[in-house]
Amino acid sequence: MPSKSSKLNLVFFGVDSLRADHMSCYGYPRRTTAVFADRLAEEGFLAEQAFSAYIPTTPGYSSMLTGMDVMSTGMVSLSPKGPLPEDVPTLPELLRKQGYRSLCVGFGDFYRGFDRYVNYEAWGSWEDRPLRKAENLNNVTIPLLDELAKDDKPFFLFMRHMDPHSPYLPPAPFDTLFYTGDPTDKKHKSMKKVFAFKPFADFFKSWMPPGITDAEWAIAAYDAELAYMDACHQVLFQRLEDLGVLDNTLIVYTSDHGETLYDHDIYFDHHGLHEQTLHVPLIYWRPGLIPAGGRAAGYTLEEDVVPTILELLGCDRELKANRFDGKSATPLINGRADALRSEFYITECTWQRKRGWRTPQWKYFESLEPDFHGKPPRELYDLVNDPGELNNIAEQNPEVCKLLKKRMTDWVNMRVEQTGKPDPIKGYKIGLEKRIGSVATAVKLQKR
Repeated sequence: MPSKSSKLNLVFFGVDSLRADHMSCYGYPRRTTAVFADRLAEEGFLAEQAFSAYIPTTPGYSSMLTGMDVMSTGMVSLSPKGPLPEDVPTLPELLRKQGYRSLCVGFGDFYRGFDRYVNYEAWGSWEDRPLRKAENLNNVTIPLLDELAKDDKPFFLFMRHMDPHSPYLPPAPFDTLFYTGDPTDKKHKSMKKVFAFKPFADFFKSWMPPGITDAEWAIAAYDAELAYMDACHQVLFQRLEDLGVLDNTLIVYTSDHGETLYDHDIYFDHHGLHEQTLHVPLIYWRPGLIPAGGRAAGYTLEEDVVPTILELLGCDRELKANRFDGKSATPLINGRADALRSEFYITECTWQRKRGWRTPQWKYFESLEPDFHGKPPRELYDLVNDPGELNNIAEQNPEVCKLLKKRMTDWVNMRVEQTGKPDPIKGYKIGLEKRIGSVATAVKLQKR
């Protein structure tokens, strides 16, 4: 028996480590998302230039679930110093006021306000292969979804999918979908520099084929994870239809950050302020409410998701009663606007602290300590003429760097004054050193 509520349900796919440019609906030649996400995009709205501006996971999801930027949440690191501030309401808290029941799958109660939190197995090693992450999520989610669908109240289901996050070890037949060669063939040399990066070498060896020499295996395995997850997403979609609640459901699909695979000499992780980590998918789906096949190239950020959802769900009271740093993307969705903003602040605080400023033409970022990979203290890329960010032109363009740094610092100072909170990235010590030894030692090992 479907829910009797007249309000739309909300099903939110929050996918970890998913870079937009490896999805077929974003133009990737491999059919990685042909079963589910491509259909969502065809029947809904796809944001071509969506960004998770504050990486990695914790700041990304914090903005995604609050509608606030990094200066308001204070969540700048993977390992924050405390919980979300009490003055920052979360999406489940706001929807509870509108009568929603909420379920979070894949997180604990760091993100306040859900009625129930459920976890599932999403980690493992080469010996544990295959890792059935998406099936494990489905196995715990579907019975609970069945319960939610019987209730008179509208529901909010949030799912954190871990499939694109390493280890990349999908089950058959997906594991050989994009790679059928011998990953240990001695003619390959591409893994040499991967294993030469000492801080991550042991981790990679724990889940990659013993004796691997070909980095293409790992890239293909990442793509295979997407295809496997996409097929499992379709199972959830079908369940919504079978339960009779699909026609009364808004679906949102996005990611906390992307993934560097072999790009910029950053291997199979999600650090570095390049497009591979910042550019994420964002799709809104609800036939009849959202025009089919819509696309927009204007920038939108994760902090725009909450106000967009509230407007699409008709939660006008919560929109008026709360202040958000993000902006509703409904003007983009309905074709009434080309952009929500023209430039924005970017940060990372995982293995290293960096911050920067991105415009349509330029991306500038600077390190607040020696770079983890021994890279220059500041980088500048001309995104129009060098979209792959292959040529750092900071030294040749000091005036451009100066201008962009001023825009960045002016914005940060303005937000510090507006929020009454300190800049969270200042004075923050990297919280993951215990896993790899000191960052200084790690950088030294790379013979900077």
